[in-house]
Amino acid sequence: MRILLISANTEMMNMPTIPVGLGCIAEALSQEGHRVRLLDLLVETDPVGAVRSAFAESPFGLIGISLRNIDDQNMQAPRFLLDGAKAVVSCCRENTQAPIVLGGAGYSIFPTACLDYLDADFGIQGEGEAAMCAVADALQAGETPTAIPGVFSRGRKGAVRPERIRNLGCFPLPAPEWFPVSRYRAADMWLPFQTRRGCPLKCSYCSTPSIEGTRIRRRSVDAAVDSLRRWADAGFRQVFFVDNTFNLPPSFARRLCARLADERLGLSWRAIVYPGGLDKDLVRDMARAGCREVSLGFESGDPQMLAAMNKRFGPEEIQAAVRLFATHGIRQMGFLLLGGPGETRASVERSLAFVDALQMDAVKLTVGIRIYPKTRVAEIAREKKMIDAEDDLLFPRFYLEPGLEDWLPHVAAKWAEQRPHWVY
Repeated sequence: MRILLISANTEMMNMPTIPVGLGCIAEALSQEGHRVRLLDLLVETDPVGAVRSAFAESPFGLIGISLRNIDDQNMQAPRFLLDGAKAVVSCCRENTQAPIVLGGAGYSIFPTACLDYLDADFGIQGEGEAAMCAVADALQAGETPTAIPGVFSRGRKGAVRPERIRNLGCFPLPAPEWFPVSRYRAADMWLPFQTRRGCPLKCSYCSTPSIEGTRIRRRSVDAAVDSLRRWADAGFRQVFFVDNTFNLPPSFARRLCARLADERLGLSWRAIVYPGGLDKDLVRDMARAGCREVSLGFESGDPQMLAAMNKRFGPEEIQAAVRLFATHGIRQMGFLLLGGPGETRASVERSLAFVDALQMDAVKLTVGIRIYPKTRVAEIAREKKMIDAEDDLLFPRFYLEPGLEDWLPHVAAKWAEQRPHWVY
């Protein structure tokens, strides 16, 4: 079957990203004998025109569209981002009768709502390698794919629970040849690379369990390094490890760092690190392996708020982590998420003073928590009648602790204005 895969993301906010996840789907389908084209709309000046041109060049029997961001998570001036994807779906409808399958991180959080809003035929919640291959096989055989784990169908409630494959080694990693590499390099883009999926930490606001599940599942170190070598050979020198917690489990992270140091691929990289129980030997190994920056998502410096967010560390561990990375010459970017359930003026002031004293290289300050389905924050918002029980939350809704609405945004803006390395 000839299949068109489209990355619908066109946003350059925060850090423009390469759709490597969609490349994993392309590689899996190709290995099953399907003829696949991957189209990344981020680098297209006319996204809908690029889709139209793809249909003019070749017919397709199946369309896959990946959704990354639903909105920009900005409570002060929220932007809903699905209308661009809606135009892509409409263009596909105008040019083909082939079924349209949605997927990706954004879709996985809101599987039914996205399917209805975008008027697609099917959707895959969670990882898509095995599921998309199964959907293609079912459709080619004239069957309906609704019994496949993780597959939603428009007009049909629910789906079989997604299957979380424990051994990620059975899924191929994509070759750089799937992508317009020269355009990425011209834009100085970082390569997003994932060695693990899933997160067991269950922070009160986080959507990761809906996307990847709560069990950490890994690729082999050998497979990861072999893939990175191919990207390095293609000219990439900057990598962002997008594993939810690079340092968990520490034994895997140390093995990966040891191999990266031995292979001398010439990579500079950044990673997301959980501050709790950080291993000092791992930080040393990260520096030796080329780590230049870490993101520390502690979100608060107040002990009570850390506990309310289900963070399994305290302010002392945050301080220790920042010192460790600074000692080894690794830049640190901290994240503050203020205004959640239980927040007070006093806890805000403690958090701001605490993070200021850390003297980190950069801080991202956010006021208001984007409410995602199946999170503790969503439960509390419903208990407090801040959102309706029937609200599917596709259109952005935010939690800001009552009583802080007028005070907190003003304080955050003033605080960031006085600190050039803070972003608000």
